[in-house]
Amino acid sequence: MMLPAKRLCAVRHTNRMAAGTEWLLALWSIQPEEKERVGQFLFASDANAALAGRLMIRKLVAEKPNIPWNHIHLQRTSKGKPVLAKDSLNPYPNFNISHQGDYAVLAAEPELQIGIDIMKTSFPDCGSIPEFFHIMKRKFTNKEWETIRSFNDEWAQLDMFYHHWALKGTIGFGLGFEMHRLEFDISPLNLDIEEKEWAFEESKIDEHHFVAVALSKPDGSRHHSVSHHGDSKPSQRQFIILNFNDLIALIASAVPMTPEDPSSWDCFCFTEEILIGNGTKS
Repeated sequence: MMLPAKRLCAVRHTNRMAAGTEWLLALWSIQPEEKERVGQFLFASDANAALAGRLMIRKLVAEKPNIPWNHIHLQRTSKGKPVLAKDSLNPYPNFNISHQGDYAVLAAEPELQIGIDIMKTSFPDCGSIPEFFHIMKRKFTNKEWETIRSFNDEWAQLDMFYHHWALKGTIGFGLGFEMHRLEFDISPLNLDIEEKEWAFEESKIDEHHFVAVALSKPDGSRHHSVSHHGDSKPSQRQFIILNFNDLIALIASAVPMTPEDPSSWDCFCFTEEILIGNGTKS
């Protein structure tokens, strides 16, 4: 079964995101503190993905109840999760974003607490796959490592590694759970969590990108079954794929939220990308 998440969006940020004028327009249309966070990323791809995440949230809120763009104010929880400062009119009060690999993704839901994480299966930069697994040894339980290493092919092992990582990342990053408290048995799915009852869904945007979504009733009172497939293959969940023009369509008539600063374009380091082995919360 599919989890009842109402909105799943993705932006392929490794495609052309924006020219200088479009980039500046987008930066001027987010809050100063969010602009500062975008500017802290070293690589162009990460900055693009983070900016896309901000714009996806604002688009989500602005479209439904027709809230003016400049009236949308985002805050951060103590765990870094973006939330609306005033969300009483928002049909999607629960949302989360993540970016890694080629995509930034957003999941939103009107009633349930929600988390999302995305991981791209790709070879590690530092050493071999066994060496990479050794470095990451403490990230998974013995049982999880048994599952990951149960495949003869190293690429399949790496694929399963990121499969597990995406599942843990749904509530281990933005929602604040410590990853070592989670243990997944891909068939079936088991959790070592007592405080909340969660349901998880695995899906793929394309051949190499795993996306996992976690849903929980805010009071933890309602149990949801796990979206699971006997062959352990993620479902092909339908994402709304957006491009940069979709994200800035509502900006043209918006009141700028950040003072214009043309030098911002020159402050980003568009250098050669390196592979990052972690999912990234925006």
